Amino acid sequence: MTDRLAIALAQVNPTVGDIAGNIARVREARAEAGDADLVVFPELVVSGYPPEDLVLKPVFQEAIERAVAEYAGETADGGPAVIIGAPWRKDGALYNAALLLDGGKIAAVRLKRHLPNYGVFDEKRVFAAGPLPGPVSFRDVRLGIMVCEDMWTPEVTECLEESGAEILIVINGSPYESDKLDERLDLSVARVRESGLPLIYVNQVGGQDELVFDGASFALGGDRGLRARARAWREQVLPTSWRRREDGGWRCGKGEVARPPEGHEAIYQALMLGLRDYVAKNGFPGVILGLSGGIDSALSAAVAVDALGAQGTRCVVMPSPYTAPESLADAAEVARLLGVRIDTISIEPAMRALEAMLAEAFEGLAPGVAEENIQARARGITLMALSNKLGSMVLSTGNKSEMSVGYATLYGDMCGGYSVLKDVYKTMVFALARWRNQTLPEGALGPSGRVTPERVITKPPSAELKPNQRDQDSLPPYEILDDILGCLIEHEMGLDEIAARGHDPKVVEEVWGMVERAEYKRRQAPPGVKITRRSFGRDRRYPITNRFKGSA
Repeated sequence: MTDRLAIALAQVNPTVGDIAGNIARVREARAEAGDADLVVFPELVVSGYPPEDLVLKPVFQEAIERAVAEYAGETADGGPAVIIGAPWRKDGALYNAALLLDGGKIAAVRLKRHLPNYGVFDEKRVFAAGPLPGPVSFRDVRLGIMVCEDMWTPEVTECLEESGAEILIVINGSPYESDKLDERLDLSVARVRESGLPLIYVNQVGGQDELVFDGASFALGGDRGLRARARAWREQVLPTSWRRREDGGWRCGKGEVARPPEGHEAIYQALMLGLRDYVAKNGFPGVILGLSGGIDSALSAAVAVDALGAQGTRCVVMPSPYTAPESLADAAEVARLLGVRIDTISIEPAMRALEAMLAEAFEGLAPGVAEENIQARARGITLMALSNKLGSMVLSTGNKSEMSVGYATLYGDMCGGYSVLKDVYKTMVFALARWRNQTLPEGALGPSGRVTPERVITKPPSAELKPNQRDQDSLPPYEILDDILGCLIEHEMGLDEIAARGHDPKVVEEVWGMVERAEYKRRQAPPGVKITRRSFGRDRRYPITNRFKGSA
């Protein structure tokens, strides 16, 4: 009977649709695992996760099956067996599956039973639910293999324990959200407590469109103790060693236990990785963004330089007659601190041309939002022209507070291929800027020390589209606004509930109205990194035409 087992946790960064590339990464990680008996990979690593409706194409399914069958043959070389995740057809249905490849063949298949259908997840749309699984026999050890959501409720674990599983193995594609790492660990501990079995949790790492995966794979002993944990935000093959106890159970030896980033550090890492992978996986040579001298564009530029390097980031200042000299100086200082190229292109000629072109149509009408938005759209046209000429992607710099209340211009400052601050409230923008000034994030390509001038952080925010304009001329203070927005968006609270927290009922009602009226803008916004439980996108699907006013 086997009394020792070496299991490697391979948290890798797959790309959706790159079947050959993903298999190549599996091959590399298996080689890196050396003399391990078994290497465990994340959920749907062969297809990339989440594959969305791509997985419904028969030609895609066939390509995956061929690739898996071919790669299975490589496991006849006497090296480690592997557990990989892949879409898998069986009896005319498509499943989210875990496959054990060993001895040159597909030795076992286990099908995901619980399909998440909330937030960003639509698995019931594309997959069938599998039956309750039994253990898989591997080297005289009975492995209880689960796929992600199967671990979040007791049912599958209970079934595996009752049918003789000795070690629980969970393969995952669990995207990052603030505080989710603790939730994963708490649920895993609950399954270990209920079953008395040790547990291995392997999560993918990397960015996929709006989602970013933080890795942080781990192993728990049967005593619920943390025995090993991989680093967050990095690919890693983490070895673990297992020994059978005298009572027949399995004990995991103490291995590397990495400290997971928390708070501002974790959020900043998520922004970096989400942007880096979006740019790299979509083949852009870099990004270009408008640098206004304000806090949002300064933080966006810092994240871009940290993710892509100064060579991959180009900044443009686009002054109008309303741009303050201090803003030009602040933008120049941001560029200097980050070491990036900065170009200055005045939008005044475009403003004057458009004003002349529209003069007859606007005759007799007072200047207002139309003239302000012309400026934002002139900047958008400028950035898109540079993008078309240079090939770099335009990085939008708006934050979640602005997008919530519609404080953004369609086809203007909303132009871009990606929005790194899309799910970051304004108060968090300030906090992250202060944090970055004090900390060089691990893996960052930017400089250490201050990267955002103090005046950029402390001066009152302004769009500078008319004389003496301030955000707070038309918005509540951001501390108040962001609390109300969190109540509305993350917690789905009604007007009376929010007012009961101490907010002016009239202000709450006004913010509610702004959020609802701006839905049509958000539908046309670029994608951006998801860091909260309720980002704008697939997390929150509200009707554009909507007359509900927020109270019973």
